[in-house]
Amino acid sequence: MRIVIATGNPHKVDEIRAVLAPLGFEVLSLADLGGPAPAEPEEPGATFEENARIKARYYAAALGTAVLADDSGLEVDALQGAPGVHSAYWAGSEGSRAERDARNNAKLVAALRGVPAERRRARFVCTMCVATPEGAVLVETRGEFEGTIVDEARGGHGFGYDPHLWLADRGMTSAELAPEEKNALSHRGRAVRRLAYLIRHKRIAW
Repeated sequence: MRIVIATGNPHKVDEIRAVLAPLGFEVLSLADLGGPAPAEPEEPGATFEENARIKARYYAAALGTAVLADDSGLEVDALQGAPGVHSAYWAGSEGSRAERDARNNAKLVAALRGVPAERRRARFVCTMCVATPEGAVLVETRGEFEGTIVDEARGGHGFGYDPHLWLADRGMTSAELAPEEKNALSHRGRAVRRLAYLIRHKRIAW
């Protein structure tokens, strides 16, 4: 089964492909389709679910094929759920992805300065939506990945806030997990495995 992933983030495509490809799915990114990709849509939703639906419907209509879109980010309890849906551009939209990640992480550490460890509970959230060119939503899923925020960045895997999400049961950050282990545990891995299950067992097709 062929799935087009509506994202310009190669890390997301790699994580989704790592889960779906062994199950027999052909996973294509926007770049794999050739030609110019549609401009990114505005994401005014108040929740991850709303933004995933907006993106899935927009890209499906633009490309004329069913599309899988996700919206994901970090929720920090001590910050009343921030950065939430603003995670990717929390510290501004200027610069490369790596530069934005660095600014976002610096802002996160500064925002939690003085907050004790027991109040630093946080989670990565990922919602996924498959929509048709006609705007119908075929399936939606959600996955979460719990941890706590630490000041010191650790690890060279992953991206975004991964170096600051501490996993007490593993004794390391999300960015220190091997890619295979992260895919087995992460919010995105959980959401995409649930998606694959629903597609296969509820006979969802496009």
